[in-house]
Amino acid sequence: MVATRARIAVDAMGGDYAPAEIVAGAVRAKAELDVDILLVGDPDQIRASTSNVDGLKDLEIVPAEGTIEMHEEPLSALRRKPKASINVSMDMVKKKRADAVVSAGHSGAAMAAALLRLGRLKGIDRPAIGAVFPTVMAGKSVLILDVGANVDCRPKFLEQFAVMGTIYSRYVLGVEDPKVGLLNIGEEPSKGNDLSVSAHQLLADNAVIPFVGNAEGRDVLSGQFDVLVCDGFVGNVLLKFAEAVGEAVLQILREELPQGVRGKVGTLVLRNNLRRVKQRVDHAEHGGALLLGVAGIAVISHGSSQAPSVFNAIRLAKEAVDHQVLERIQAQYQRVAMPTVDGD
Repeated sequence: MVATRARIAVDAMGGDYAPAEIVAGAVRAKAELDVDILLVGDPDQIRASTSNVDGLKDLEIVPAEGTIEMHEEPLSALRRKPKASINVSMDMVKKKRADAVVSAGHSGAAMAAALLRLGRLKGIDRPAIGAVFPTVMAGKSVLILDVGANVDCRPKFLEQFAVMGTIYSRYVLGVEDPKVGLLNIGEEPSKGNDLSVSAHQLLADNAVIPFVGNAEGRDVLSGQFDVLVCDGFVGNVLLKFAEAVGEAVLQILREELPQGVRGKVGTLVLRNNLRRVKQRVDHAEHGGALLLGVAGIAVISHGSSQAPSVFNAIRLAKEAVDHQVLERIQAQYQRVAMPTVDGD
């Protein structure tokens, strides 16, 4: 654990509800999480977005010009707008003025900016986005990566994802002996496409990875696995589906609870239970996903993030900094020569 306070650069201009909700989440994080916050964006818009003047005084505002819009192609837009808020935020980490970045803006731009400005960790071929999912076991979650950074993968990429996921699960999520699985269409090692079969062998042969075998779709939320690896195409479909399921569960609860006086009484009786249900299935409770494998801490939050989700994204970034995720991943690759297979 590091002793110094984490300094988090927050892209105040990124997201559907920026800057007002981003600022609100950042103000709360400053008050409750023992972190220093640097709000990156247009100073006038940031100040005009909140009535919490006293809370805003505790945050440093770092000027930036513009943002990357959702319709823009990430790489060309980043080059065309060098002073955009996501570029400035990443530069803060590169220059050691901040320990981490949180952004709810264009996710493709955030990934591209991280790669361009921070670079990859030594030994990592491709970074991965790791998202935490709830499971049916109370208090237990599962880390899934990649959920969108790499649509096409080689077997050794999945092996690297598994190493990074193991470290994150153990040191940040607090799982002493994480169980790592490979998302596949069957339990047998021979099942799946060429990528799955080759990756299975690499994961099984790597002593660093506590690999327990293949996981099928029905196993994802079972609680049997702590880390699941897959390519970014499959992972992103899974992420969006899980978010939709959570929203559907909450909507069904709203519709099925009795109306009128009976409904109000029932809701009061079940208030704590309903709150716990929401915490377990609502993606806003998790804040966002960590981009693992780049030379800096970057949390990519949902574009629709509001203050609670922004607060949780900052909390996630702080935990990654405090538990020295970067240093642990780098140390692992310095100690262990990753086994490879010709043609990977």
